[in-house]
Amino acid sequence: MIHRQERISLFGIPLYRYIDIEDSEQVLRAIRTTPPDTPICLIIHTPGGLVLAAAQIALALKSHPAKKKVIIPHYAMSGVALIALAADEIVMDPHAVLGPVDPQLADPVKGSLPAVSIIKAVQEKGIDKVEDETLIKADIAAKAVRQMEELIVKLTRDKLGEERAKKLAEALAGGRWTHDYPITAEQLKELGLPITVGIPSEVYTLMELYPQPVQARPTVEFIPAPYYPPRRAEERKG
Repeated sequence: MIHRQERISLFGIPLYRYIDIEDSEQVLRAIRTTPPDTPICLIIHTPGGLVLAAAQIALALKSHPAKKKVIIPHYAMSGVALIALAADEIVMDPHAVLGPVDPQLADPVKGSLPAVSIIKAVQEKGIDKVEDETLIKADIAAKAVRQMEELIVKLTRDKLGEERAKKLAEALAGGRWTHDYPITAEQLKELGLPITVGIPSEVYTLMELYPQPVQARPTVEFIPAPYYPPRRAEERKG
């Protein structure tokens, strides 16, 4: 499941690829048609998307009887991290990251606002000093955080135990980090997740088959070339 986050444009309007319902339908079909005794290995590279779609995939993956492995060559951000949590093993590049799954509420002006920040603002200001609309948002925000934490516990309690699963849920959904914070493999290990660092070279080859369509000249270019170490001083003198 590979989505390129880099910008493309349609009539000058920027568009981004994210996981959506169509993606979940395709992945659910693949999981459903996989024999119960056949392991599943899912490669994920995506900036996030609809929580509904990601949760559906995570729950379906969780219910598959055979071993489940998720490979992350670069990143699995936002709600897509739920899919990784459903796996028996998470395999990551040494520099790959997962993102927090703290809920974001739609806002007509700012685009989205962190649910935990809305709750905190009402708590610090006092319910008698905010508008009714803000109180409604805070109520929805509290429900969103609780629901996400419950889902994380459901996905991980068999691997971590109830208490560690709750602590993981609080860390990932409770606002410890900003929504775009890159959580490293080492941090995930500290949270108790089954992380393996180092992915097969074939995965990198696969990723090269899904380049971002070129919209403009890239600002960074890399041309592989043989490396010749500097000659030693005595060799240069000779």
